[in-house]
Amino acid sequence: MASIYQSIEILSKEKGIDPQIVLDAVKDAMLVAARKQFKSTDDLVADLDEKTGNIIIYSVKIVADPVTDATKEVSLAEARRYDKAAEVGAVIRFAKPTELLGRISAQTAKQVILQKVREAERENIFAEYSGRVGELVNCTIKRVEGPDLVVDLGKTEARLGKKEQSRLENFSVGERVRAVIRSVDKTGKNAGVIVSRAAPELVMRLFEQEVPEIYDGTVVIRGCAREAGERTKIAVLSRDRDVDCVGACVGMKGMRVQSIIRELRGEKIDIIEFSDDPVVFATHALSPAKISRVAIIDSMEKHMEVIVEDSQLSLAIGKKGQNVRLAAKLLGWRIDIKTEEEKRQEVEAHMAALSAGTPLSALLDHQLPEPVLELLLVGGIGTVEKLGSMTPEELELIAGIDGQVVETIGASVNAFYNHLDAPAEEPQAEVTEPAVENQPESELASAPAVVEQPVADESDTMGNSGLPVEQ
Repeated sequence: MASIYQSIEILSKEKGIDPQIVLDAVKDAMLVAARKQFKSTDDLVADLDEKTGNIIIYSVKIVADPVTDATKEVSLAEARRYDKAAEVGAVIRFAKPTELLGRISAQTAKQVILQKVREAERENIFAEYSGRVGELVNCTIKRVEGPDLVVDLGKTEARLGKKEQSRLENFSVGERVRAVIRSVDKTGKNAGVIVSRAAPELVMRLFEQEVPEIYDGTVVIRGCAREAGERTKIAVLSRDRDVDCVGACVGMKGMRVQSIIRELRGEKIDIIEFSDDPVVFATHALSPAKISRVAIIDSMEKHMEVIVEDSQLSLAIGKKGQNVRLAAKLLGWRIDIKTEEEKRQEVEAHMAALSAGTPLSALLDHQLPEPVLELLLVGGIGTVEKLGSMTPEELELIAGIDGQVVETIGASVNAFYNHLDAPAEEPQAEVTEPAVENQPESELASAPAVVEQPVADESDTMGNSGLPVEQ
């Protein structure tokens, strides 16, 4: 017990924890062990004896007269045996023998100490690294745990999971690598620091280190899309029109970008000039393919159509769709790629559909029953014009159609064409009755109607209708 305080100081320095936190953890562990050993309901407290460096456990009782609860109170006479100045209401502490704590109690104390220290360590790690997510860090491979790697960050360990590794990379214990901090959690399955070699942020941080123009803000990274181990597309923009953003990132003879490619074990990198115009940006993002034209289909849903020459289609799509997939991720738009021939066929099919004729469903308004309509559609007849060109014998070859149904179909088709051929109704001339005063109803009923119509000529006394016109 004499070396407890010294052990606390060593543990605190090793874990980077405040010694008071470790001391409180030891006190709590001693109390748990004491309650388990003594099986007592007394109020127990633990305290450090600064002279000896030992942890002493006390049973705390209140001086009372008379005593009503022996587990929490002590008589005045008993209290004065330990403290002659004791009075009623005072708190007296009775030391408990820690030598009686057995092996099981010691094991319990050890578990409590480890748990408290671990919790304190997680709190310190979270406080230090939670604000550094996305930061590039240097680490050393410490050990291999299945498909995952455990790396040493200096103050703590971090996990480099299988999903956070590039397929081109294979590390050995002791090797130094650079990674970005992906997340920091206090609890759960992924508690601790998670680092990544597959995140797009790794490429962005590497460019910031290698390209001075990015570091000083002259060139800005506006987006990055990556498939680790395959290809990365990074969009950059220059704030100074005299500075070529793509050239600054490539460097003289490609030295800057080649340094990053070596760090990523040969991963391909496309450096693209950013544009606020989605059409221009899409043309750049789909490089190295040459784009014929870009059409915005729906700006709200961010959907565009890209037309390329037939020879450029495979280049625009890329291996297993990688080029267009990365471009869509970089733009944040949905991209459909078509060749000139496919677009021409699509337009021709659309025009043919427009000129194909009247849909067969128009006959429903002319007494064609719905079951008959379904039979005709199943038989491959989709327009009224095609139906009208068929003979009764051809119609009866369709399953479910007999002579009576053919008559019903013929009546509907005739009604449809009669409706089309019927002339539009001409507006009727306004007819007014002459004003007749004080005439019997019988005479009013027989009074001739008068048609108001202007007269074109004095010699012309006949209207268009052939009726005499009153002058």
